Amino acid sequence: MSAPTAESGPRAGFLRSDAGHAAILGVVGAVMITFGSFGSGAVRRRDPLLESMYLSWLRFGHGLILSGVIVWIGVLLMIAAWVRIGRNVRAGLVDVHELRWVIVAQTAPLLLSVPLFSRDAYSYLAQGALLRDGFDPYAVGPVANPGVLLDNVSNVWTTTTAPYGPVSLLLGQGITTVTGDNVIAGTMLLRLTMLPGLALMMWALPKLARHLGGDPATALWLAVLNPLVLIHLVGGVHNELLMVGLMVAGIVLALERRHVAGIAVIALGVAVKAMAGIALPFVVWIWMIHEREKARSQGREPASGPLLFARTAGTGIGVFAAVFAVCSLVAGVGLGWLTALQGSAKIINWLSVPTILAHVVTVTTSWATGLRLGPVLEVTRAICALVMVAALAAIWWHFRKTERQAVLGILVALVVIVLLSPAALPWYYSWPLAVAAGFAMSTTTLAVLVGLSTWLMLVFQPDGSIGLYSLPHVLLATFAAVVAGRSLVAVDPLRLRAVRPSNTDSAGGTLAASRD
Repeated sequence: MSAPTAESGPRAGFLRSDAGHAAILGVVGAVMITFGSFGSGAVRRRDPLLESMYLSWLRFGHGLILSGVIVWIGVLLMIAAWVRIGRNVRAGLVDVHELRWVIVAQTAPLLLSVPLFSRDAYSYLAQGALLRDGFDPYAVGPVANPGVLLDNVSNVWTTTTAPYGPVSLLLGQGITTVTGDNVIAGTMLLRLTMLPGLALMMWALPKLARHLGGDPATALWLAVLNPLVLIHLVGGVHNELLMVGLMVAGIVLALERRHVAGIAVIALGVAVKAMAGIALPFVVWIWMIHEREKARSQGREPASGPLLFARTAGTGIGVFAAVFAVCSLVAGVGLGWLTALQGSAKIINWLSVPTILAHVVTVTTSWATGLRLGPVLEVTRAICALVMVAALAAIWWHFRKTERQAVLGILVALVVIVLLSPAALPWYYSWPLAVAAGFAMSTTTLAVLVGLSTWLMLVFQPDGSIGLYSLPHVLLATFAAVVAGRSLVAVDPLRLRAVRPSNTDSAGGTLAASRD
C-alpha cells in the first residue's frame, strides 16, 4: 500500500495512479469472492448446475476449504483496496466521477455470485412465490407452498410470515412469475431489481454531502464502495440496498425543497422495508424550516408552530398514505406485515444490546440462579424496547431546529434502532452509515468507521452462519479491523516494511537506516 503522491492524481491517468491500482485490486478481490462463492457461499441444498459442470466438489471437504480460502482472500483484497482508495480520496486525488466507475467495476463480478453471507434471497423468492400462487405472505410462511424454492429457505424462516412491504412482495411475485422455480435465474433477477438502490445512493450521497458540509467523494467512498455494502447488500442480495437508496434519495429531495416528491420516494422505501419510515417525521421538520424561510423571504410572518406542523404533517401523511395504499392495492395485500416485524426476534447474536445484556446476566448469575438465556432475553428485549421508544421520541423533538439537525436526528435514530432492536445483523449498519456519510468527519472518525465496517464484514461466514460465538473468528476479525482502521492514516500500520542500511559514507561513518 504505497502512499498517495501528487504525481498519482487524476492528471496522470486514474488507472495508472495509486488509486487506480487499488481499484484493480478490488476487482480481483470481487472476482475471487464470486468464484469462491460457488463452493462456500449460501449455496443451494442441491445444485444440479455445479453437478453438470463437475464442480460439485467445491462444496465438500477440501473443495469447501479451498472455496472458503478464496472468498476470504477476496474479501481482504476488497478491504485493502477500499482503504487504499480512501487514503487517496482524503488526499483529494480521486473525484466522485472516478469513484462511480470503481463502484461499477467492483460490483459487476458480484452480480454473478451465489448469495453471500446470508440465505435471505431464497426467502424473498419463496415469499414472492406465495403471492404468485394465491397465498397471503402476511398470513402464512413459505412452508405453505412446498417446492424447490422452499427447499433453500433457512429453517428458521420457513414458518415466518413476510416482514417486508408490498413492493418487496411485488418484486418477488414478478420475478417468480418470470423465472418459475428456477433458483439461479430468480436470484440473479432479484439482485438486478435491487441495483436501482445502488444507483440512487450513487446519485444522492454526493448531494447529501454538499447540503451537510461533507465531502462528496468521501461520502461515496464510505457508504457505497464500502465492502460491507457491496459484499453484503449486492453479494448478499438484501432488499436493504433498495430501501436505503430510496430513503437517502427522499431525504435529498426534501433538502432540495421537493418535499412531496421526497416523502413519496421515502414511502416507496417503506413499502420495501419499514425502516425507511424513520426518516419521515424528520422530513416534516425540514419542510417546516423551509416554509418559515419562504415566508420570511416574502416579507410575511410564518404561520404559528402548531398550525404549520398540522399543515405539513397532514400533507405528508396524506402523500405517504396514498403511495402506500397504491402499492398495497397493486400487491393485493393489507398491513399484516406489521405484525411480522417481530419475526427478527428469532435471530440471536450479540450485535444488539438486549442480547449482550442477556448474555452478561446469564453468564454471571446462572451458576447461582440457574437462569437460562431465553427468559432473560425476553426481559432485556422488553426493557430495551421501552427505552428505544422513549429515545426516538426525544430524538425527534430535539433535532428539529435546522436542516442539519433534522438529518442528524435521522442518523441518531437509526443508530438507536440498530443497537436496541431485539436483533441486529451486520448489514443493518448500512442504514445509519448511508446518512452519516453526508457529514464532515475527521480522519480519526473515518478510521473508526473503517474498523467497524471491516469487523462487521468479517464476523459472519460466507454461507450465512454466525461467527460471533467463535473466539478465534472474533479475534481475527478484530485484528483485521484494527489494521484496516490504522491503514487509513498510516501506510504501514504494522511496520512490516524492511529497514535496511544505506551505503557507508566515504569517511567510514555510521550507517544511516532508511525505510523502504
